[in-house]
Order: sequence, then C-alpha cells, then structure tokens
Amino acid sequence: MATMAATHFFHSRSGDGLSKFSNPLAGGTLKQSSSVCKFKGFSSGQHGCRSHVIKATSDARKQQVEIVYNLDEKLNRLADEVDMNAGLSRLTLFSPCKINVFLRITNKRPDGFHDLASLFHVISLGDKIKFSLSPSKSTDRLSTNVAGIPLDERNLIIKALNLYRKKTGSDKFFWVHVDKRVPTGAGLGGGSSNAATALWAANQFSGGLATEKELQEWSGEIGSDVPFFFSNGAAYCTGRGEMVQDIPSPVPFDLPMVLVKPPEACSTAEVYKRFRLDVSSTVDPLALLEKISKNGISQDVCVNDLEPPAFEVLPSLKRLKQRIISAGRGKYDAVFMSGSGSTIVGVGSPDPPQFIYDEEDYKDVFYSEAKFITRVDQQWYAEPSSSNADSLADRSSFTA
Repeated sequence: MATMAATHFFHSRSGDGLSKFSNPLAGGTLKQSSSVCKFKGFSSGQHGCRSHVIKATSDARKQQVEIVYNLDEKLNRLADEVDMNAGLSRLTLFSPCKINVFLRITNKRPDGFHDLASLFHVISLGDKIKFSLSPSKSTDRLSTNVAGIPLDERNLIIKALNLYRKKTGSDKFFWVHVDKRVPTGAGLGGGSSNAATALWAANQFSGGLATEKELQEWSGEIGSDVPFFFSNGAAYCTGRGEMVQDIPSPVPFDLPMVLVKPPEACSTAEVYKRFRLDVSSTVDPLALLEKISKNGISQDVCVNDLEPPAFEVLPSLKRLKQRIISAGRGKYDAVFMSGSGSTIVGVGSPDPPQFIYDEEDYKDVFYSEAKFITRVDQQWYAEPSSSNADSLADRSSFTA
C-alpha cells in the first residue's frame, strides 16, 4: 500500500470552490471541502458555521489510499461530551404574582394568626430572576433593578436559598439578579413568588434532590403564601394560606384584567390588626368557589374581608376603588382589592379608567394589564409571550 511521500504541500484555490493541497513528491492531492453545519450539542442553541471535510489521496504505483478527516463530526462529538459533563450553571426563571379572587377570613387562631379561605390564582405579571452558580462556598449575592429592596437575609430569596441548603445539605451558593416588575406592598405575593422560584431554581441546580411536594412543604417555613406557588397556579387555600388544594382553573385564560396600585403600600400587620371578625362577611367560601366555577367572575363573588380594615389604613384606596367602578361604566365584571392591598383589580378589561391617565393625583400609580395563567406539572411558570411586562418600568412606580 502506498504511503504519503512528503509532508510539504502547496496550496491553490480551484474554480469549484475547493482548496487543493498538492504534494509534488507523491503525485497526490489533498482536498478541503466546505459545507454548512449546525452544532447541536451546545446548550446556548444552534449556531451556523463552516465545517471542513479534508481528504488526502495518493495514487503511487496505481494503488490509492484515502484519509478522511471530518471536522464537523469531531466538533459535534466534543460538544456532546461538554453537554454531558457540564452541570447547570445559569438559569433564568419567570416569577409570577397572584391575586385573590375572593378572600374570606374565617377565624382567629390561638397563635395570633387568622384562618382564611381563598381562591388564589397566578397571573401573567411577574419578575424575571437570573440565577448563576457562585464560586463562593459561603455567600449568596443578590442584586435588583429597584432601590429600597433588602439584599441580605431579610430578602425571601436569600431565606429560600438558606432553607434549601439546610434541608438538603447542598453546598451551592448563587449570584441572583431580580428584574423587579411586581410592586411591593401590593397584596400580589411578589416576594412569596420570588422565594418559591428560588427554591425551584436551587433544586434544579442540585439535580432535583427534592420533590415538588417537599419544596412546597418546606416553603411554608418562609411565609404563608409561598406554598401556593407550587400548585398548578389555581388553588383553594385554607389555614394561614399554606394548606393548598389544587383545582382546575375556574376562569378563562383570555379574560383580561387591569391592576392599579397607588404609591402607598398597606401594612399587612396593620390591616389584620384592624380586622374585626364580627363584622366580616358570613358567606360560605365554598359556595363562592362553586359559583365562580359555574358562572365566572362577578362583583358579588369577589368578596375580600380585608377591604374594610385596609380602607381604614389607607382611606384613599377606598376612593380609588369607588372611582374605578363608577368610571368603568360597566366594562369591568368585578372590581376588588387583592390580598391585604393596596392593589385594586378590575376584571373584564385590560385598560384602566381614563382618569388614571388624566389626573395629576394619579400620575404615580402603578398599572398593568394581566391575564390568568397556570403551569405544566414538573415545569416552572412560563412568561406569556403576549405579556407587556417589558414596558412596565416605564409606566409604573415601585414602592419599597
């Protein structure tokens, strides 16, 4: 069998687009052909490239040997090895907020908390959180686009990461950046959602050490609203809110709503302090749930027992709700406060009343359209492609 007689080649470009390398001593040629390939192994997506197949031939003594070097095959093989060997290092997740379609306070407990019964539902307004593995083995680092939010152990994200390490023995620490779009002090559960999202993220980085059920149970140690976010997105919640019963969404996903929040926040502790069980609603919360499931959302089913005490804490909030109802002229199916305030929700239209745009007194209010969403089992919430959350920073104010 003939062998290559030299290691020196001359290069020329032929008219067919191939590079030819001539070996003047062996009478053979080496051709380099170009073709387009896609690298499928990289997690960042497919990238267009030029790949090369190199062939070397020699025809000395009428015998021929062909050596083929396929570069794109080699690169794809290397990329597959990288994917198999490299663990998760970065993750961006949507952290949606919730509204309480109705909120009944049913009892005051011996521990000072109140028992509630409420229809919680996730909506399309949410924060975006970026997680990266930190080289540190002792500290998480948190940043955000909004001033006034604590970045230490007071933040529920840090509490969630600490809790996950405590429960699982994981030694992973993180760099976390929160693109905050949900206002604080709004009754929308933005902080609770951030905590649940951080638990989910930490579990992904650790290869799923915990089940969803375990994450949900642990999350109750962070806050009463956190376990809800491990539901499918619609749930009947009782106890302090930590007893979560998944239900099929009783409302259509294309039903629009508008959220309007004044710059002032409502202190949850102050609202509950002023709450009086003896003058609250007596309607059966299960009857409210059944009526919503059968007939949809209407003003009479959107009961919130925390509205009267919240309106005492913030009298301007009561005026805002009344003005939205009167100015809406029937375009809203229901107008109500979410949670302990201070967000007023108008279901049935994505647009706020005109006075929100026109009057100087409301120039600093937060407002956003939203819709109801849920999540797929074993997957986290996905940001709806039609969400206009990207523009919220230009249209709203955030209150720490």
